[in-house]
Amino acid sequence: MTLTVAHWIYAGVTLAIIGTMLFRRGVVLPALLGTLLVAWVYEKSFAGGLQAIFKANMVAAKELFSIFLIITFMVALLRSLNDLEADRRMVVPIGRMMVNGHMAFLILTGATYIFSLFFWPTPTVPLVCALLVPPAIRAGLPKMGAAVAIALAGQGMALSSDYVMQVAPMLSARAAGVSAAEVADKAMILSLITGVVAIGMAYLTLFRKIRRPEDPRNEREWESVVGVQGKKGETDGGQGQSSSRWGSVFAVLVPLALLGIVAIMIYSKLGGGRSLEGENGAAFVGGVGALLLILATVAHWKVRALDRIADHLVEGLIFAVKAMGPVIPIAGFFFLGNGDFSGGILSDSESAPAFLFDLINSAQSLIPDNRFLAGFGLLIVGMMTGLDGSGFSGLPLTGGLAGALAEASGTDPAMLAAIGQMGAIWSGGGTIIAWSSLVAVAGFTRVSTVDLVRKNFFPVVFGLILSTGLAILIGG
Repeated sequence: MTLTVAHWIYAGVTLAIIGTMLFRRGVVLPALLGTLLVAWVYEKSFAGGLQAIFKANMVAAKELFSIFLIITFMVALLRSLNDLEADRRMVVPIGRMMVNGHMAFLILTGATYIFSLFFWPTPTVPLVCALLVPPAIRAGLPKMGAAVAIALAGQGMALSSDYVMQVAPMLSARAAGVSAAEVADKAMILSLITGVVAIGMAYLTLFRKIRRPEDPRNEREWESVVGVQGKKGETDGGQGQSSSRWGSVFAVLVPLALLGIVAIMIYSKLGGGRSLEGENGAAFVGGVGALLLILATVAHWKVRALDRIADHLVEGLIFAVKAMGPVIPIAGFFFLGNGDFSGGILSDSESAPAFLFDLINSAQSLIPDNRFLAGFGLLIVGMMTGLDGSGFSGLPLTGGLAGALAEASGTDPAMLAAIGQMGAIWSGGGTIIAWSSLVAVAGFTRVSTVDLVRKNFFPVVFGLILSTGLAILIGG
């Protein structure tokens, strides 16, 4: 296809978005203006450009609403469990197993990873920091070690795969034009490789700093951490012994239900029963979360549950909009570059161009037929997009580039999308960017955010390079 002025404007806006991310600024404004300019020039109508802004956001919202919904249900469930204090009861037994600093590091890593897979790191961090970090410090783990374990396991390894809720894989897959299940499977493998390498290297650097349980420095660090966290969660919601009883019930029921989800999803993936991949899997998780939300709310609030469940859902939706709302206009712009979606945005639905894919295809002769350049190029682009401190806002870009570069480089588009996802979330999701949600981890554990970034940086970058290289050699 012959490139038009609109194609070059699209290319310029894409570069402007990347540049804006590099300067740690929001990219919603350039995405909206870019959609207007591209559509205005292509349609030769300012009114058409204005309509395209709305249509692009509408298409993106329609494609991504399932993501908002599952976040809403899972966060609402966590709020209802907080009413019962079941969230606290679920993790207290874990703290009793921390007999020394080394075991504390291992348990803190595992617990953070599992909870973050199901509830995302943002609501998990306050829970884990309040209940597991104090006993970990008393066992001999320095508070910096606790912060590293939480950041790498939750905001790195768990969030970069997002295997259960599948928000990230769906964002990457839709932009790349592949199935979410393909991206999710590959992202899970890459996240585990990156995570095990990064956490292992971080543990080795901390090994000599882990103290004996009787070391007096443990008590001083414990007091500093408990002091900053305060007495969060000491009230029982005013429901007395009934709340305590039901809290114990749900502290057992919820983990069993979540383990059941994992078992059923693994069974379906092995060919047994109904397929639960991609959106079907996300819908299953959301449905279980909704059922547990209903049961927990009724158990705690009785008749008043008729009103309280709506409050929890509103809290969940607000959280989802705050976390994912800015992604919609960004996704809308990059959907404009994908032929599967551009027809629903522009008036010429039959022959609407795929701006991004057309640009990449026209430059095929300039793109080396080299899988390593394509893979590491996507990794670098992903890490650059993560500089905005989000991790998710760059996924439409990395997904779109993965789909466009796959044919020229002879690489699996799902693998490229997963590599871009690793770069974006490991950097921007909260492991090596000081202005990301890493601030929350540092705040709860009372450590310097900059020092935490320094501790995480080399292990994370080395893990990403290793996993990307292995992906291209074995699965590219």
